[in-house]
Amino acid sequence: MISPGAVASAAASDTAAAAGRDPEPAQRLVMVTGLSGAGRTTAINALADLGFEVIDGMPLSLIPRLFEGPPLPRPLVLGIDTRTRGFSAAALGDLLTDLAADPRIALELLFLEASPDALLRRYSETRRRHPAAPAEDPRAGIARETDLLAAVRARADVLIDTSEMSPHDLRAEMTSQFAPPDAARLAVTIQSFSYRRGIPRGADVVLDCRFLNNPYWQERLRHKDGRDPDVAAYVRNDPRFNAFFERLAALVALLLPAHAEEGKSHFGIALGCTGGQHRSVCVTEMLAETLAADGWQVSKRHRELEQRVERAPYG
Repeated sequence: MISPGAVASAAASDTAAAAGRDPEPAQRLVMVTGLSGAGRTTAINALADLGFEVIDGMPLSLIPRLFEGPPLPRPLVLGIDTRTRGFSAAALGDLLTDLAADPRIALELLFLEASPDALLRRYSETRRRHPAAPAEDPRAGIARETDLLAAVRARADVLIDTSEMSPHDLRAEMTSQFAPPDAARLAVTIQSFSYRRGIPRGADVVLDCRFLNNPYWQERLRHKDGRDPDVAAYVRNDPRFNAFFERLAALVALLLPAHAEEGKSHFGIALGCTGGQHRSVCVTEMLAETLAADGWQVSKRHRELEQRVERAPYG
């Protein structure tokens, strides 16, 4: 979606060109808001890692002053929530209208949301009070804030539902949506998962490893995972494994350069098995090692193993 600010910036560039002078580059501005508990802090931190200048919680009345001088050398992120000084849906709407009409600014509004059940679960896990209902049940705050922000949500350039996302998934989505054109080369994320808990959101390629021999049925291996040498050896000894892995590595080697040439900044690979503990973990480890040896920027994640040791809360 093309934001009004981007259209205004293009018009300003055309005017400058007609006047025979080089146009000033528009200040890229991403405003991040949304429902409390939907991942606003996680999203802002991901943008900071992408090279954005971050200002969080600035009073609405002061924001226009940021653009009185020359453009900042880096793209800018402004974090806004219902606790921001001077906040109201009407005030934020007026501010968005003014910023979008300013030819010096290329504005993008990011709105983060999640289902009421997902938000309630996160508040229950973290034992935090909802800012819109500090003395009430979080359900009241979720409903109140959803109504309050409905008009802001309708203006979003980018809308992300984090209901089924982990913080890791959200960071990957932020990279995919907002990485600058000159950002580092394609980053690859490989993760294992259990089909019992569903396919990870945002994966570009999903492959099923359940056809391989299952170490779960070996008593000595059942309580280990795919990072264990004995488990890995058992999986690799499946007669079908070598042909499968060779073709998998060849497929990924074909896809990654093509996606990098298209300007994609992130590529996600999800490998699943029944419990997400043995086969998919082993294949994830091997594929990550293979791609890293080929020079790709690789991160790996084992979703179900992480769930056993921690449940990272959203910011």
